[in-house]
Amino acid sequence: MKLSQFNYKLSTDHIAKYPQKYRDESRLLVLHKDSGNIEHKLFKDILDYTSENDTFVFNNTKVFPARLYGNKEKTGAEIEVFLLRELNREQRLWDVLVDPARKIRIGNKLYFGENDNLVAEVIDNTTSRGRTLRFLFDGTHEEFKSTLYKMGEMPIPRWIRQKAEAIDYERYQTIYAQNEGAVAAPAAGLHFSRELLKRIEIKGINQTSLTLHMGLGNFRNVDVEDLSKHKMDSEQVIIPEDCADMINQTKIRGNKVFAIGVTVIKAMETTVTTQKQIKPYNGWTNKFIFPPYSFSIADALVTNFQLPQSTMLMVAAAFGGYDKVMNAYDIALKEGYKFGTYGDALLIL
Repeated sequence: MKLSQFNYKLSTDHIAKYPQKYRDESRLLVLHKDSGNIEHKLFKDILDYTSENDTFVFNNTKVFPARLYGNKEKTGAEIEVFLLRELNREQRLWDVLVDPARKIRIGNKLYFGENDNLVAEVIDNTTSRGRTLRFLFDGTHEEFKSTLYKMGEMPIPRWIRQKAEAIDYERYQTIYAQNEGAVAAPAAGLHFSRELLKRIEIKGINQTSLTLHMGLGNFRNVDVEDLSKHKMDSEQVIIPEDCADMINQTKIRGNKVFAIGVTVIKAMETTVTTQKQIKPYNGWTNKFIFPPYSFSIADALVTNFQLPQSTMLMVAAAFGGYDKVMNAYDIALKEGYKFGTYGDALLIL
């Protein structure tokens, strides 16, 4: 398929700038992929489509405050640093993006905080925008991370708002977030409230979690028309043995596996065997899923309404069928659904 096939007109009015007051009261469009039938619900109605002993698979990655604002030595020029991942704990090395990149050279020092109490040195240029920084800090790793994160801002996408606000520190995070390492929130999981998770438990639906640390690659523009030539950035995946066992037992019983987000789909499809079993895994994935694609594990997918030409839209279209998913998006636009990370949800069954 071609990139242009995933384009559609989305006005800024359709993008949610703020989350719903209550997590589980976002709207839910339900797409039955076999028939193409569509229903309009609230997210908390998702239980109507489940049976006892089904399994919900969550991504328990935790977003950290990855956006820093600092100044360059001597000139005082303002620099924005986006932390991507920690490369070396002992040496305090981080893989980062900097903006404006043209002003930063190897050997430059950057200062952060009102009193310049955190300093970093540029030691490598990894890409046109990417750099490796060494933070200069005397103290324990825990003290360093605490200092770093106090200065950081929650990295909400710029197309939501230019700067994070107080509400984002709670709501740009799932309530079950556990393993720190993401620079973007798994949006499908943002709809789950503690009350809804309790109702899931009472109904006898299993809950299990894997980890996929979402990177900026999910939001990076695809710049090739031929999708087979697009290369995804690698992201870390951890599937514990108990998670793999629960998913496999669910399939053996004939119950449904609900993937809560396209990241869960990506992680499961990375490790599935030819016998359609999930293996425990601790490694990396750059799997790129687009139509046509034959899925091995998930019976249902929960996802948000994604932006035009995004790789996450392509995963949803592969799962629900291109024509049916794009038709669902057209209906969602006409019905006033909200799009993006803080927007409404789509359940594909």
